[in-house]
Amino acid sequence: MVRHLRSEANAGRMLPFVIEYRGRLVGQLTVAGITWGSMCSGHVGYWVDSEVAGRGVMPTAVALAVDHCFRGVGLHRMEVCIRPENGPSRRVVEKLGFREEGLRPRYLHIDGAWRDHLVFALTAEEVPEGLLRRWHHARMQ
Repeated sequence: MVRHLRSEANAGRMLPFVIEYRGRLVGQLTVAGITWGSMCSGHVGYWVDSEVAGRGVMPTAVALAVDHCFRGVGLHRMEVCIRPENGPSRRVVEKLGFREEGLRPRYLHIDGAWRDHLVFALTAEEVPEGLLRRWHHARMQ
């Protein structure tokens, strides 16, 4: 897996990140499917240890990664595809203000079957101040 992530990262198609909280590995986030040309987009996938879920770790990590992609890498659009029954992951994108765009029926093969996914998206123009700043501002209100 690490070899594959490194190879895709070196080819410019993926940005793999680990997530640490208080000096401990607690999750992973990957920006994959990076497409250039007229699209300039990627999609974000993530997981977090249940022991730190609900502490703002994952929304912060997603916001940092999206800001890096928009400002540092030069991507224009980011997507997150989530299984409809995955409430905690849906809550991450809702907290960050991703827009729900619809359902992709039988989108990914997981656990032996093709699973539906909801699509959430955000473009660089929607967060001119940066997603992390918007997330922090929302938390203060």
